[in-house]
Amino acid sequence: MSVTIFYYTGTGNSLWVARNLASVLKDAEPKPMLLDKPGPLNTASDTVGLVFPVHMWGLPARVIEFVKRLEADKGKYYFACAVNAGQVAATLVQLKKLMASKGITLGSGFDFVMPSNYIPWGGAPDTEKQNKLFEKAAEKIKRAAPLLERKALSAPEKGPLWQNIIFSAMLYPVSAPHIPKMDKSFFADDKCNGCGICARVCPAGNIALPGGRPAWQGRCEQCFACLQWCPKEAIQYGKKTSGYKRYHHPEIRISDMFVDEKKV
Repeated sequence: MSVTIFYYTGTGNSLWVARNLASVLKDAEPKPMLLDKPGPLNTASDTVGLVFPVHMWGLPARVIEFVKRLEADKGKYYFACAVNAGQVAATLVQLKKLMASKGITLGSGFDFVMPSNYIPWGGAPDTEKQNKLFEKAAEKIKRAAPLLERKALSAPEKGPLWQNIIFSAMLYPVSAPHIPKMDKSFFADDKCNGCGICARVCPAGNIALPGGRPAWQGRCEQCFACLQWCPKEAIQYGKKTSGYKRYHHPEIRISDMFVDEKKV
């Protein structure tokens, strides 16, 4: 079984899940979910995985575009992992419907709870809480691996009914279209030294550096990579984040996130 695991990540959680899945599956390779080249997307692997964060209780725009460009192949097995902070809601159900519209069957979908990187709602949890989440996620990866190896078919995991209705069915459709312009709340404070790391880790290529200072271009994906990876903690979002603890996965290096190197 050959496996390609496409991942989309801002602060490393999804990359960590993709790497750990690849390590327990046979002949598996994680690849970034890039959209820099036009045309359809395909892979020679007979199993295709999608690993991505939940945004606004639904699919990120990058994942939607990636699936729309993914070539359907009835001979392949497809699975997905939705990484979230505890509210997966109906994200994987949304993905299953989107893939079905392309003639693709989502064989299985898994919910992985990881530390939150959504800093507008607060800083990173303490190290003990993070480690407990990592341990549970690692255990779930081990349980999922045999199912993926035998290409098991199962309903995608989802949240409770109220969460699916209120968050995914009601809030996501009205919130998600506004995400690209939500970068208006980002700014760099006086600690910024013009290193440009924010631009290099932005998967959307949404940050220009006029005069060596970051300027957001209205194509934001709300992954918060720019803020969370800033070595000086100079990037803020609104009025409160300067006092919040930053988060990125401790096993992921900043060089793993550089978008320019992924395109080489």
